[in-house]
Amino acid sequence: MQKMGTDDGRGGDHQSDVVETESIGSDRVPYSGPLSGPLNKRGGRRSARFNLADSAGGDDEQYVEITLDVRDDSVAVHSVKPAAGGDAEDPEVTLLARTLEKRSGSIGSSVIRSASSRIRQVSQELKRLASFTKRPGPGRLDRSKSAATHALKGLKFISKTDGAAGWLAVEKRFDELAVDGALPRSLFGQCIGMKESNEFAGELFDALARKRNIIGDSITKVELREFWDQISDQSFDSRLQTFFDMVDKNADGRITEVEVKEIILMSASANKLSKIQEQAEEYARLIMEELDPNNLGYIEIYNLEMLLLQGPSQSIRGGTTNSRNLSQMLSQKLKPTEEPNPLRRGYQRTRYFLEDNWKRVWVLALWLAICAGLFAWKFMQYRQRAVYHVMGYCVCVAKGGAETLKFNMALILLPVCRNTITWLRNKTKLGAALPFDDNLNFHKVIAVGIAVGVGLHAISHLTCDFPRLLHASDAAYEPMKPFFGDTRPNNYWWFVKGTEGWTGITMVVLMTIAFVLATPWFRRGRIGLPKPLNRLTGFNAFWYSHHLFVIVYILLIIHGIFLYLSHQWYKKTTWMYLAIPMIVYGTERLIRAFRSSVRPVKILKVAVYPGNVLSLHVTKPQGFKYRSGQYIFVNCAAVSPFQWHPFSITSAPQDDYLSVHIRTLGDWTRQLKTVFSRVCQRPADGKSGLLRADYDGHASSPIPSLPRVLIDGPYGAPAQDYKNYEVVLLVGLGIGATPFISIVKDIANNMKQLESEGLLDSEGDRDLEGGVGGDDGSSSSKRAGGSSQRHGGTTFRTRRAYFYWVTREQGSFEWFRGVMNEVAETDKKGMIELHTYCTSVYEEGDARSALIAMLQSLNHAKHGVDVVSGTRVKSHFARPHWRNVYKRIALNHRDQRIGVFYCGAPTLTKELRQLAHDFSRKTTTKFDFNKENF
Repeated sequence: MQKMGTDDGRGGDHQSDVVETESIGSDRVPYSGPLSGPLNKRGGRRSARFNLADSAGGDDEQYVEITLDVRDDSVAVHSVKPAAGGDAEDPEVTLLARTLEKRSGSIGSSVIRSASSRIRQVSQELKRLASFTKRPGPGRLDRSKSAATHALKGLKFISKTDGAAGWLAVEKRFDELAVDGALPRSLFGQCIGMKESNEFAGELFDALARKRNIIGDSITKVELREFWDQISDQSFDSRLQTFFDMVDKNADGRITEVEVKEIILMSASANKLSKIQEQAEEYARLIMEELDPNNLGYIEIYNLEMLLLQGPSQSIRGGTTNSRNLSQMLSQKLKPTEEPNPLRRGYQRTRYFLEDNWKRVWVLALWLAICAGLFAWKFMQYRQRAVYHVMGYCVCVAKGGAETLKFNMALILLPVCRNTITWLRNKTKLGAALPFDDNLNFHKVIAVGIAVGVGLHAISHLTCDFPRLLHASDAAYEPMKPFFGDTRPNNYWWFVKGTEGWTGITMVVLMTIAFVLATPWFRRGRIGLPKPLNRLTGFNAFWYSHHLFVIVYILLIIHGIFLYLSHQWYKKTTWMYLAIPMIVYGTERLIRAFRSSVRPVKILKVAVYPGNVLSLHVTKPQGFKYRSGQYIFVNCAAVSPFQWHPFSITSAPQDDYLSVHIRTLGDWTRQLKTVFSRVCQRPADGKSGLLRADYDGHASSPIPSLPRVLIDGPYGAPAQDYKNYEVVLLVGLGIGATPFISIVKDIANNMKQLESEGLLDSEGDRDLEGGVGGDDGSSSSKRAGGSSQRHGGTTFRTRRAYFYWVTREQGSFEWFRGVMNEVAETDKKGMIELHTYCTSVYEEGDARSALIAMLQSLNHAKHGVDVVSGTRVKSHFARPHWRNVYKRIALNHRDQRIGVFYCGAPTLTKELRQLAHDFSRKTTTKFDFNKENF
């Protein structure tokens, strides 16, 4: 590929034409390999660049990039666009493009087979066609505005704003770190801001030192300033030379395979990519094959430049001028603007809050109203009794708190009746008004209500009404004799030793233990306690302490029977509150025990993956039906016969097996991995996992050495509602990808089924990415949904899925490598977009990941496999820019409702939810945010 820059100037009767050519490739060493495509054999694309600046425009130059398709016998215009990526459409550029398109056919017949002669003729033709504008004098082409822009971004040692301005911070760090006026090599990375990449910074130090013939492992401040000026130079040639010098360790101007391997190992180490380190020799050979086709044994700087400039063709570039304009308009609309009127601002925020949380609001309002009503009712009831004249308002508060306590102790069981909730959300329409996804959050809110009720009841009794009773006069005590006996109690021990006393105190102690150990600090093990107190942290402590509720409920019923102030049975209402919830909850536990025992499962496969992940594949019990996005409980008696833990199902409903992927994050999961690791062996060639055990499906019994596993479920989860949307955005962090793996497989399977039955509108669905279905703004995915409804043969609505999987470790991609490859191969229509991100790799554009990006492009083009993920899905570096993700979906699917489903650490929840709210309020696309809760 060649680029021709043409600057024409006219001043009076004088005219000068200058052709400026950038050689991106080289005629000295022909380029071969997968990236070249038909370039070597049948021609290729050439880009011509024109300076269209008017003479009155001063120094403000504007370039246009013209890309040509050059074949042996023809030349065609591929595209004409501003080189700097401007959004405005220049009328001169448009006219030039149309003229060239009309003449491209005639150009081809006049060119000869010689590539250099053909390009010269095209250059002259382009100059003649572009001569309708006035030009200033000949100028130099700015490579930062050419197609090298992407390559320029791919060699960023520091950010653009850290140049001269950043020197002050570097100088300050030098003064702090320097020893006897010199900066050691070991502290160079910390000084220039590469503290986390000391090895890479060391190689950069060596390259810069070699260039200046500096001997030794330290530099002065003057030399550091020279180093800084070079690495902060924003020009492409300077960055390219710096990177080349890092690889060329003997400074002979040539890079050998050994030097390539060393820089690959260093780059892989800096980005924590162990798999690439293991295959460094293979990848070094791949680079040499591509850049040294003549087997010279070395490559030069122009070969490296060619590889960098080929990179942009592998990525998606900006869309049409129309889409760019829409994107700009949307960005402008999404800029936060503060409402100056405080009343309107308050109203607006309240309205937005109610729109987003109305289900939660009405449920909480109803709950608070019931609690307040019960408290007021019991308070007024005791206000009218004789006991009030002795104990005062204290007894009224105590009895009001007790009434709310009874109600909440009954209610707290219902949010954890998972079978009932799953049945309600699957079989009824109550999900439209009840926030079933917040069942555990509501469980926690009720727990706070119980704590308040206990406080009102216990504190009022112990500090107020009991002391008043002890110090009452004989005359005042007379009405109390039917309740407390003929003799007035003379100390606190009288109250404690009674049934009402010891049951109440015991309940408070047990509930306090359960409440404290259920807090995130103890449950997640965030508090470091010394031995043996460290056993109070972790999931095991939470699980066992929570089951103290069995004792608490027994004591609560006893406490409610032996009351001081109520003797009639119908006034002892504790059992009335608890009866139905306890029956429902007890039935649920019996169903779990019965269902798991009568529907045994056999283990088909066990695999231990990098990142401490255990994969279990078991047989699907007869009659076991589930939806993608749901989860099951797993029990392993070899670890604990009592504990059941929830895990998302990763298999699709159409699969003939059930699978879960379990990450070791706590006590139980750690022991489970240990138990299964003992019976696993290293996998055979071609099979995934660090350890593995497979079961022969033709056998009649499970593997005898494997522990017995029980499952219970399935249970409903927010992700199962993805089928209600035509377009879904699935976001998984680390192991949080598990529910979406099942969903992605399910979507792919349903798409294949619809296509085989002729129910899929191939033309409409193919255009989903464009998002615009006509002048009315309707999208093609909406038409696709309508098409399925017309056929009436399916209730599956989803026609487009965007899956983003973000993980820290390269080894994590091995968990679902088979699924990702299967979906990428079967999804011929591109209905499912798979995006994988490895956050251990520095962002695209950072020099520390530049070589990884080159390897990625080469290997993916030649073998179709990504070097980072090991799948057919090309991975991205660092973290996604979530605002851009939302913006792109909003542009592609206007006037539609998008289902956003997230599973992962809570840190990202706020950002994704806020973006969903912002785009829903300020665009025609509505985003419904849903988060998984366990």
